Parts: sequence; C-alpha cells; structure tokens
Amino acid sequence: MPASRQARNGELRVPTAIAVTSADMALPPQDERTLPAVVLRDLDQRPLDQALSEMQALIDQHGHVVVVSSQAVSEGVDRRLHTIRSILESDRIALFRPNLPPLGLAVLARQLRQLASCDLSPGVLASAGRLLTHYIHAGALLGSVTKLDRVPVGLKSHAKSWVPGSQFAVIAHPEPQLVRVGPGVTLEGPEFGTWMLVAKGQLQSDWIGTTLAPAWNAMGLREATLPAESVSWWGTSKLIEFCTYLPDLSVLYQLVTSVRQSVCHWCGIDVIGDRCVFCSATPPVHENQTSSG
Repeated sequence: MPASRQARNGELRVPTAIAVTSADMALPPQDERTLPAVVLRDLDQRPLDQALSEMQALIDQHGHVVVVSSQAVSEGVDRRLHTIRSILESDRIALFRPNLPPLGLAVLARQLRQLASCDLSPGVLASAGRLLTHYIHAGALLGSVTKLDRVPVGLKSHAKSWVPGSQFAVIAHPEPQLVRVGPGVTLEGPEFGTWMLVAKGQLQSDWIGTTLAPAWNAMGLREATLPAESVSWWGTSKLIEFCTYLPDLSVLYQLVTSVRQSVCHWCGIDVIGDRCVFCSATPPVHENQTSSG
C-alpha cells in the first residue's frame, strides 16, 4: 500500500490533517501507520485570532484539513468552525459532521487518520468519511431513554424506562433499533467481520461483552474512554457506548480505492460520491435531464 510521504517529482507530500474538536475524540492509534489527530481545543473559548492562526498554520503545513466533529458539539464550537472557514475563505478546510454517536465518530476519525498515511488525494480522503460511515454500527446500552431524542422511541419504552433496573440497548446507526434488555434479547448487527469498541459511563452491565459481542461474532473487543459529548448525545450518563468497525488499513484502502473517482467541477479536486466535501459543490445536472424536465 503506497505511503503518502513518498517522493513525487522530487517532493514529499505531507499527509492531509485530520482534526477533532476535543482530546477524547482522538483515539489511540490502531496501527503503526495511524497518524496523530490534530486536536482543536476549546475553539469557542479562545480568541478568534488565535484559532484562525492555528488553522492557517495547519493549512500551510498540510495543504488540506478535514475537521471531524460531532452533532452533539456545542453551538459555540460549531459556529466558530464555520466562522474560521468563512474568514479564511478557504476551500482547503472540510467540515465533516456525520450523524454518528460520539464514539462511532471517534472511530471514523481514526480510520481517516489511518488512510491519511496512504497515497489518497485530499478530496478522496475527505470523501471517504461518508463511505466508511456505512460500515460502522454504533449504539449504546442505556439505563433510561426518557431524554433520548436522536433515535425514535415508542411510548411503551418511555413508560418502561421508569421501572427501576430497566436497561435498553439502542442502535443509532446505520438503522435505528431499540430493545429492552432481557434474556435472549439482542440487536441486529453487521454481516461482516468487525472489532468492537466499548466506552463505559455510569452504568454497570456485562451484557455487551457476554451477549452482544458473541451474537455479532466480533473478532475482538477493546475499551476506550467515554467521550464527553456522549452524555448529551444519548441523554443520560447511565450508559455504555459501543460501536463496531473495520480495523485493517488494507481493507479500508481497498474499499475507498474501489469507488469511482470524479473531479469536482467547481474546485477541481478529486472526489468520490456526489458532493465535494471541501467546496460543497454537487455535480451539475446533465443537459439532457434539464431539457427532459
């Protein structure tokens, strides 16, 4: 698998920077080629000039920056990211905010950090985020669903959540699922080999390790620190978050490079998929389609 620092026309290409908005979203390396994450700390609390200088330095050093942030991030951080991109007027900053729970998002950011070591162009690497979300199963074991608003919850589940000792297993991605945990109860999982990552909050249970992981034929299970944003995302601190993912760089690389690439008609960068992650342009409607409409 080609490395990104190989010589091209006598020059070394510096890998695209993968940035996250807090240190707990920067998971430990998956392998020896996983690049470190850039942590944009306290974006909404530091002076704007300082944050602008930091981002400009990243662009100068890496050429392109992909910022992966959670939908549970504070409004202040989200506004600051858009402000920075707007002021710098840069199409070298991609703001990627998929609908994944925080732990699943941290895993996705790490996969992009793995791929950043390869010979993928910035546009293809950034576009890979959307592709790889389809291979992540993300959920949590919850002590209550009364404040869960990111996954459809029926009235019966709300009522049962008031029963002392009730626990609920929830899948938020790729398809919502919610069950009350009991003997023989499990969830539909991936149909391909994955590893499982678990992050424990203030809930005591071994259900994920003893029931869910075997049911999903997980190839292994590892633990991580619970991201701070998980509590607000799931609506409770009594949780254990989990997700499954493809760990091998060779598999990730093959998935990404097997997809047809195209050139963004607006900024000219190579992309996969139907939207450029840097300038947000979509392919123009074909003349035949417009005339037939």
